[in-house]
Amino acid sequence: MAPIDRLDDLLERFTVRARQFHTGPLCGRRRFEALAGRGFLHILRAGELTIFDGPDGARRVVTEPSLLFYPRSHDHVFQTEGIGVDLACATLEFSGGDDNPLVRALPRAVTVPIAEVSGLAGSLGLLFDEIDDFRCGHRHVVDRLFEITLIKLLRWLLDHSKDAGLPPGLLEGMADPQLARALTAMHADPGHPWTLAELSTAAQMSRSAFAARFSQLVGSTPHDYLTSWRILVGQQLLRRGDPVSRVAAELGYTASSFSRLFTQRVGSSPRAWLAAAEP
Repeated sequence: MAPIDRLDDLLERFTVRARQFHTGPLCGRRRFEALAGRGFLHILRAGELTIFDGPDGARRVVTEPSLLFYPRSHDHVFQTEGIGVDLACATLEFSGGDDNPLVRALPRAVTVPIAEVSGLAGSLGLLFDEIDDFRCGHRHVVDRLFEITLIKLLRWLLDHSKDAGLPPGLLEGMADPQLARALTAMHADPGHPWTLAELSTAAQMSRSAFAARFSQLVGSTPHDYLTSWRILVGQQLLRRGDPVSRVAAELGYTASSFSRLFTQRVGSSPRAWLAAAEP
């Protein structure tokens, strides 16, 4: 089967921006406060780090260079003993905030040793060189390299979903080579009137086998997933300023049917939702 890009349409429609805020030694104790719509990507370059996660303060210790990824707003505390801990940290702003489909599909915290992520060493080498040698445009280069690091981490998660302990959802479905073909088809063309027969054909499976595996790994029926995806895309288009009639047409609905569906799923009409979402 020809290769497909499982992340392309997701990252095209739901962007992520990284902003570096700390590089260098970390001494003592530091709290990273949960703020709505903000995640974190920490890179432990060296040293031993004790982490306290969430309101229950669950404790764990990281002893090797690792990526520490918090996709959604989540309190956590880092504590060090002595010297030798070297960190590079960035905040992450996912478009759509906690409703971003990638954010929703991820656990609240992901820790992966750097040595396990194939192809990451070169990108981190560029990132650390830029961090250690301040030059013009420094912040923009560092931020983009954090984003590249995140994409390579997402690739790893797709290829090692069982090791990462991903819950049922989008990434579990995308990790399945056959389901991924149906999911990427829906992501690329949400306005198409997809049928179970078309989606199972894309996955090269029988309809019954496709529906069963989709429900098991993604946690919903194909139709329900497609409807949820259309609502998420519609919210992005509304934020962009597209009128309801244009959004509805792009997603395969009349304006009235889209408004009814949106209200059922979200709890308010598209216009009321947009007014409440605007800062």
